[in-house]
Amino acid sequence: MQKTVKNLRIIGISEGISFLVLLLIAMPMKYMMDIPEAVKFTGWVHGVLFIAYVAAVFLSIRAMRWNWFSVLVALGASLLPFGTFVLDKSLKRRQAELAAQNA
Repeated sequence: MQKTVKNLRIIGISEGISFLVLLLIAMPMKYMMDIPEAVKFTGWVHGVLFIAYVAAVFLSIRAMRWNWFSVLVALGASLLPFGTFVLDKSLKRRQAELAAQNA
């Protein structure tokens, strides 16, 4: 269970970083510098990480003891800039709880 939460945290942080890179670096490069390749590559990477994040959320439902509202909040976090970073606080707390249970 602890590994499931750890994986969700890693994927969530990676997805959040890719989202910020897409919004703050690649999009300005496309529209201000006429470099559409930046969005093409970054968007593809972000898309893969987004799908991995959604899968990781569903795989973590039991470990996190989430109800459906909590699942929707976790999924919604991926749609907001910095959302996965905010969610990571509760994920980190749950990972520590699981580590204490296993110790």
